[in-house]
Amino acid sequence: MIKNYLKIGWRNLVRNKTHSFINIAGLSVGMAVAMLIGLWIWDELSYDKYHRNYESIGQIMTTQTANNQTVTFGSTVVPLNNELHTKYGNSFKLTALTSGGTHILAAGETKLSQQGIWAEPGLPSILSLAMIKGSYSTFKDPSSLLLSASTANALFGNADPINKVVRLDNIKDMKVTGVYQDLPSNTTLNGTMFLLPWNNSANFWITQSGRWDNHGVQLYVQLNPNVDFNKASDQIKNITAPYNKNVNETIQVFPMRNWHLYSDFQNGKSAGGRIQFVWLFGIIGIFVLLLACINFMNLSTARSEKRAKEVGIRKAIGSLRSQLIKQFLGESILVVFLAFILTIALVWFALPYFNQIADKQVTIPWSNVLFWLFTLSFIFFTGLVSGSYPAFYLSAFKPVKVLKGAFRATRFAALPRRALVVVQFTVSIVLIIGTIVVFRQIQFASNRPIGYTREGLITVEMNTPQIYGHYEAMRNDLIASGAALDMAEASTTTTQIGITNTGFNWEGKAPGFDPMFGNIFVSPDFGKTIGWKIVDGRDFSRSVPADTGAFILNESAVKLTGIKNPVGKTMHWLGKNHVITGVVKDMIMESPYKQTIATVFQMKPDWVNRIIVRVNPKMPMQTALSKIEPVFKKYNPGSPFEYKFNDDEYAKKFSDEKRMGNLATVFAALAIFISCLGLFGMATFTAEQRIKEIGVRKVLGASVFNLWRLLSKDFVGLVVISLLIATPVAYYIMHQWLQNYAYHAGITWWIFALTSAGTVLITLLTVSYQSIKAALMNPVKSLKTE
Repeated sequence: MIKNYLKIGWRNLVRNKTHSFINIAGLSVGMAVAMLIGLWIWDELSYDKYHRNYESIGQIMTTQTANNQTVTFGSTVVPLNNELHTKYGNSFKLTALTSGGTHILAAGETKLSQQGIWAEPGLPSILSLAMIKGSYSTFKDPSSLLLSASTANALFGNADPINKVVRLDNIKDMKVTGVYQDLPSNTTLNGTMFLLPWNNSANFWITQSGRWDNHGVQLYVQLNPNVDFNKASDQIKNITAPYNKNVNETIQVFPMRNWHLYSDFQNGKSAGGRIQFVWLFGIIGIFVLLLACINFMNLSTARSEKRAKEVGIRKAIGSLRSQLIKQFLGESILVVFLAFILTIALVWFALPYFNQIADKQVTIPWSNVLFWLFTLSFIFFTGLVSGSYPAFYLSAFKPVKVLKGAFRATRFAALPRRALVVVQFTVSIVLIIGTIVVFRQIQFASNRPIGYTREGLITVEMNTPQIYGHYEAMRNDLIASGAALDMAEASTTTTQIGITNTGFNWEGKAPGFDPMFGNIFVSPDFGKTIGWKIVDGRDFSRSVPADTGAFILNESAVKLTGIKNPVGKTMHWLGKNHVITGVVKDMIMESPYKQTIATVFQMKPDWVNRIIVRVNPKMPMQTALSKIEPVFKKYNPGSPFEYKFNDDEYAKKFSDEKRMGNLATVFAALAIFISCLGLFGMATFTAEQRIKEIGVRKVLGASVFNLWRLLSKDFVGLVVISLLIATPVAYYIMHQWLQNYAYHAGITWWIFALTSAGTVLITLLTVSYQSIKAALMNPVKSLKTE
């Protein structure tokens, strides 16, 4: 029986090549989109599951309320670790303080600048690092060093790295005592290329920090069995209150399972994050697959008259309706199976480009049994969905009417097909409008004035001690080379603030008001180098010794303090008075979608760790860099010359939105393609069905234009209905999405007008080929059989 079903299904496919091609092509594209999105979602949902202790690992998060704003961040204070062990040891199995950063590793002539972590001995065990050589126990040695496999290979090649010496930041020699497997790309700590022991003397300035207000470290924990994260968080919620009375601060344990997908916080509680993208693309994948299934349903039911006699004869000789349903479902599954073969080829070809757009390293898990079980279920499910309506519709024909020739599809028989076309284009139009709004939001944020000139700025990390103390000489050499207009030092780049503090006082400050400010320490040439805009007072000056320690506030800081005419007045911080020399225009250094953080810039050249260079715009960038590099190597021979373009770092702030926009663009284009493919098939069938009518009309004098309009108007009408439905739906969805941003673009009328005009044009182009082809046909051919 099954063999018979397959044989009949295959014959129908071969006999109706155009119909078969449209079905298989549409289904394969829809299934390819669904599979790509499925692989992407699987990668997102499996984040951090590489760690065996995944369910019990957490990070200590700090929530502070100041400036009428509640902020949650992942750094904490060093003394908290001991407090957890002393008071709540029953809840915490392991804890580990960490502090990340970029360091120089040197072995012989090989020098690498890599991201690493200072960590307490418990971290390798908490993360269940897969040790290739050595063991966790060796990490207790203050001179030990654990390397990732790729870093060990880069430093020592194929030689055994154990007990080899690596020089750290050209300061201290470390001994390699272990090599661990590189962390996968779908782990939060991916990119951690080495671990350094927390109790090493080179880490003295962090380990000895006993202050309860210096939030400069991360604290990872592993809970004891049967300890709930909510219970642990409730226990330690106010643990810092006795030691930091001036700050409204609470502590919580944030579980690893939420790090990636639920990293956004509101009022101190996890409130979503990338999980929104997972839901969004999951829904898109389902809808795109549904569009492909709709094509199959439409074309199968549209050709019902051609299968009607087959159904009538089968019923007349004893076939049951259930048998016919099985036959048509079997044909559907056959089509889906053939489409799936093409789908695998499409996915395999598209994966490199998809990974590039999505910033992923997704692969097809060929050897995973679950993948193939899911795939077979996917084929079966898609076959049932796409074939269910045609199967029940075709199997319901009455054999008496069919065999008498009295069966004709009524006008109402086309209503379900028309409704499905409307659904197809409604989904496609919503995707198009959403894509336009996303890119407008990115453009809006990127065009927001940032308060300084980021083009032509490069930032270099001060990784080794040799580079310190040569500020004047290095600056003079860079300017003399002609490659740089100016140079400055700072405690951060222009694209982040990094450090926030409370404890500032000023005249007129309200009692109990202790706002949080961003803190940036700079050399005197910082403002001139980055091109900030002074709106009141003056810039820092190297010719005024009293400027050392002086403050410059940004506009948000002045507004927050309420200080009238701040220039010349003082602010008290860390036991000293600091004169305010000027006010600078707000600069976007954090998220371009949020309000500017109140920031204090302090002239403190001995608290800096980055060099910022303004490259000469009159010189080609590569030429300028080739002249800048020797200057850095002259004063910092122990480090490779590595730099970052500030405008590239700023562009990364839009990366999530850009990826979402790029993926949405691809999916919207494919949705339109699938919809148009179905429309083309429907237009082909309609033209075939009305071929004699067209012949009669031509004989009676109808023009080609009139016939084209006759055949096209129904399809355009369906698209217009789709537009009327999609417009309010898209507006509501995108309006809600934009509310996530403090600064966002509006949704203007031209977005809908452009989408409407484009969709109608695409529809006309799709159906016009068949319409004009039918209108140009010689009426003699279509009427000679009458």
